[in-house]
Order: sequence, then C-alpha cells, then structure tokens
Amino acid sequence: MEWKKCYLDVILVPLGLFASISYHVWLWHAVRTRPFSTIIGTNARGRRFWVAAVIKDNEKKNILAVQTLRNTIMGATLMATTSILLCSGLAAVISSTYSIKKPLNDVVYGAHGEFMVAVKYVTLLLLFLFSFLCHSLSIRFINQVNFLINCPPGNQSGGIVTAEYVSELLERGFLLNTVGNRLFYAALPLLLWIFGPVLVFLCSVTMVPVLYNLDFVFSGERTKFGGENGNSHHCGADLA
Repeated sequence: MEWKKCYLDVILVPLGLFASISYHVWLWHAVRTRPFSTIIGTNARGRRFWVAAVIKDNEKKNILAVQTLRNTIMGATLMATTSILLCSGLAAVISSTYSIKKPLNDVVYGAHGEFMVAVKYVTLLLLFLFSFLCHSLSIRFINQVNFLINCPPGNQSGGIVTAEYVSELLERGFLLNTVGNRLFYAALPLLLWIFGPVLVFLCSVTMVPVLYNLDFVFSGERTKFGGENGNSHHCGADLA
C-alpha cells in the first residue's frame, strides 16, 4: 500500500483516537481525585446512600428497588442487543464479496484497498463485541443486586450481605455498563471511517466537548456527601 494512499488514515485516525483516549484518562483522574466535580462521582455516592436506605427500610422500599434495578437492566439489555446486532451486520459485510464494498472507493479519502477495508470492519467488530461483553457482565452484577438488596439485614443474613457489599456489586455493574457505553461511543466515529479518515477525526474531536458537558458538574454549589477526600476511593471505582 503506497504512502500517498494511506497517509490520511495513518495520521487522522490515530489523532482522533488519541483525543478520545486522552479525555477519558483525564476523566478517570478527575473521578479519583475530585469525584464530586463529576456526574460520575456524585451519582456513585448517591447510589450508595440509596442502597443503604433501601436495605434499612426494605419492607416499604423493596418494590421500588426491584423496579429501579429492572429499568437499569432493561437499558443494559438494549445496549447489549444493539451491539450484538451491529456485530452480526458487520460480520455479514466482512464475509460478503469485495464487489459489494467496492463502489465506495471513488467517494472516500484515504486508502480503500482490500486490506484497509478489512481493518476498518474488523476494528468496528471488536469494539462492538467488547461493548456487548461489558453490558452482559453489567446485567449479571445488577441481577445479583436485585436478589441481595432484599435479603434480611444484619445477623439474619449471617453478616455477609451488608449494604457495603451490595453497593460494591452495584458499582461494578454500573462500571461495566459505562465502559460498554464508552466503547459504543468510540465505535461511532470509527463507523464513519468507512467514508474516510477526515470524518473520524472531526467526529472524535467534536465528541470531546459533548462528553465533557455530560460528565462534569458546573453548578456553583455541589452537594457534599460526606466530603470529597474521605470517600473519593468509593466513587473512583465507578464510571457510570
């Protein structure tokens, strides 16, 4: 493959991925060090209070807990189903003859030989597969919480099923759910790679400010759940 045909792919696609990866590394650092400046840390702390409140007054709130967790499972199921359907579609395209994909050659920038087309589709397929895996594991953890949150508290459950334990399971479920969502988001710019690397770069750079506005708290007064420093290690485990 000649350099003049693939230099845009070699330069613009890694730059777009680097912008997205750099943002998420910075977001992870912010969640670990300043959890309540982010929506992620604030929601993680709120979920811990919610689990403790449900277990403490389980007789009145057990139906609420089951309905809330059911809605979360439905959302993760929808994303898992969407990911695996896209995997099936991509697998069908990859296994098809090259003549089906060849008409795009004249309308895209960058390389569009057989090898590069294979790289594009295989990369998308892997991202959607990992997204499906994360959402499936998320459903598993949240299903466990659905049972354990209604267990009798204290000595009746042998002292094993505590509010802290159930909270940890719930946070793992939301962590996997968020990772699956972010992989799905990362696949969207790469989906445009079919039409050329320029769109990949533009879409990746555009997504950074959009995600920033969704991930960070901008109000002047943030709600303090026991202080940032004392509980930051709990919130840092979640990326929901």
